[in-house]
Amino acid sequence: MLEGAGDIARADATMGCMSDYDGFAEAYAAGNETSLENAYYERPATLALAGDVTGRRILDAGCGAGPLSAELISRGADVSGFDQSAEMLALARRRLGSDVDLRVADLASPLPYPDNIFDDVVASLVLHYLQDWAPPLAELHRILKPGGRLIASVNHPTADYCLERLSGRRPDYFTTYPSPAEWTTGGQTIKVTFWNRPLHAMTDAFTTAHFRLTTIAEPQPLPTAAPLYPDGYPLLTTAPSFLFFVLHAE
Repeated sequence: MLEGAGDIARADATMGCMSDYDGFAEAYAAGNETSLENAYYERPATLALAGDVTGRRILDAGCGAGPLSAELISRGADVSGFDQSAEMLALARRRLGSDVDLRVADLASPLPYPDNIFDDVVASLVLHYLQDWAPPLAELHRILKPGGRLIASVNHPTADYCLERLSGRRPDYFTTYPSPAEWTTGGQTIKVTFWNRPLHAMTDAFTTAHFRLTTIAEPQPLPTAAPLYPDGYPLLTTAPSFLFFVLHAE
């Protein structure tokens, strides 16, 4: 994970971190808008995997201040969103307007939506905040229409593992283990915990939840980022930070 820009990117989801994100929502949202890993890497890659979304009903899970929701709406999607942080949702409402269905909810708990309602769920940098993927994946499967898509991005397992090794620790790649992180933005420091897991644990969780995996992607950042981020761009083009999945509910 890149220092600086990566710090902002890794805060995209707010599952389990409500008190932290509520405290500096404005500063985080501002950084997220232009960071290398969010604006030029993760969001463009997610939108590319989503393809033509015209007329599709999409849930933005862990929507934050709504930048991805705004992009999906501009492309013709009917978007709903939720986040655990009330302050993030206030920013999203300011951005998206009162007509968009935005709710305070936690992916680790039952979701306030009926069965089989969404064509797609986008879980952008959300799942790696959760130790146990089984209940949230079951909920996402429940609210998707048969054949509906889950488009998910997570911290790349080898990226985090390499950072641990470079820090002098020797984690077991084949286990699911906590990885504390902290950074400073807007003069405030946030502390969160990510859960690193091997690739096979991710795919096993998806198939156990009755998702059919159709795509695993390790995309490149947009070339337009090169002159804007001369230090971070070359690293990101040679070492992936995130891993992307497209899955279909069976």
